[in-house]
Amino acid sequence: MQYLHDLDIAKDDDVYPPSEDSILLVESFDVRQGERVLEIGCGSGIVSIHCALNGAEVSCGDINPKAVALARRNAEANGARLDVRETDIYSAFPERYDTIIFNLPYLPVDEEGLLAKAWSGGEDGMGPLPELLEKAPEHLLPGGRVIVVVSSLMDQEKLDNLLKSRA
Repeated sequence: MQYLHDLDIAKDDDVYPPSEDSILLVESFDVRQGERVLEIGCGSGIVSIHCALNGAEVSCGDINPKAVALARRNAEANGARLDVRETDIYSAFPERYDTIIFNLPYLPVDEEGLLAKAWSGGEDGMGPLPELLEKAPEHLLPGGRVIVVVSSLMDQEKLDNLLKSRA
C-alpha cells in the first residue's frame, strides 16, 4: 500500500490497518525537527514513520505484539529509525517527550480480543483516553503537546468534561 510521501506500508490481518483517520492525523500537525515524539497505539507505524522521516526522534508502542513487529518491519522498509516497544499505555516509556500522539480506539462498542482493542472504545467510545491524558504530564517535556484523535461517536459530554479537566 502506498501512503504519505510514497510510504510502503505492509499490513497484517491481526493489526488495524492505516485508515483515513491516520492520514488526517498526520496532515493535522507539523513535525518539528529534532523533537522527541511518542506515539501510543502505533498499529502499523505509519504516523511514527512519517514523524521520523520528517526529522523527529520517535518512540512508539502498541499493546498488540503483532503491531509492534509490523511497525518495526514497516520502519525498516521505509528507512525510518523508530524505537518500537510493546506497551500497555505508558508502562514501557519512562522518558519525557515534546509530543505525545494518540490515535486510539474510539468506536462506542464493547468488543473483546486483541484486534478489537484497535477500534473498541467501550460503550462511551473513550477507551483508554482518560488514563492517557491523566498521565501525559508525567511524560511531557516543558512546553510539550498532546495530539489526539477524537470522534463525534464518542460520548461528547464525557469528552468535553475530560478535556476541560486537563486544560
